[in-house]
Amino acid sequence: MTVASDKTDSLQGRTILVTGANGGLGEQFVLQAIERGASKVYAAARAPRDWPDARIQPLSLDITSADAVRNAVLAAPDVDLLINNAAIAPQADSLFGSEEEARAIFETNFFGTLRVANAFAPILAANGGGTMLNILSTAVWVTMPTAYAASKAAMWSATNGLRFALEGQGTQVVGLHVGMVDTPMAAHFDTPKSSPASVVAQAYDAIAAGDIEVLADDLTRDLKSRLGTKAEDFYPGVHGMLRALIAS
Repeated sequence: MTVASDKTDSLQGRTILVTGANGGLGEQFVLQAIERGASKVYAAARAPRDWPDARIQPLSLDITSADAVRNAVLAAPDVDLLINNAAIAPQADSLFGSEEEARAIFETNFFGTLRVANAFAPILAANGGGTMLNILSTAVWVTMPTAYAASKAAMWSATNGLRFALEGQGTQVVGLHVGMVDTPMAAHFDTPKSSPASVVAQAYDAIAAGDIEVLADDLTRDLKSRLGTKAEDFYPGVHGMLRALIAS
């Protein structure tokens, strides 16, 4: 599904930092920010790429490194919109896999994201409160038998906690939930996928509207609507979908 947006000035004058900016959703967050009027975008990645627009500033950032996060704070003191997009999802990921791999997934998807969120919270406060957008997943509700899903579920809980903790400084904390997106991370799944452009457009529209949650596709909206049902009723309805995804 492609969502059209006419909010071409919804980010006018804002300064944005996007983690995991080199491709997929991250690249779309960077490009659409410029289209919507952002004055500066820090495009952060472990190995930053070059960008054709002077308003886009490459920034070296490994979110698993406390030193790298501290350096990013020093390099980007003017940020008023933080987009926590960086994450990993190894193809062979399983709750029955190695503890070492599970720890690596949590170190990026949970601890790394939380590290960046905590480090930039004072920056957002100093710049008027600002906005923090955390990229989550439909997998927090299904749930997939993977460390990725568990890490995103933990980050969903942390996102809700951050929203409460940062309310006093005026920070808008937004959680973006989406199923499969047509990016390299999901390339091995043979299932319908949302376009990165559509997901990012919905996220930026939600920020402009003052929303705190984005449900970016029909599957995600359907799953969220079922969360009030008994577990005995909820899980049979998603088992078939799980089997199809695991088998693909």
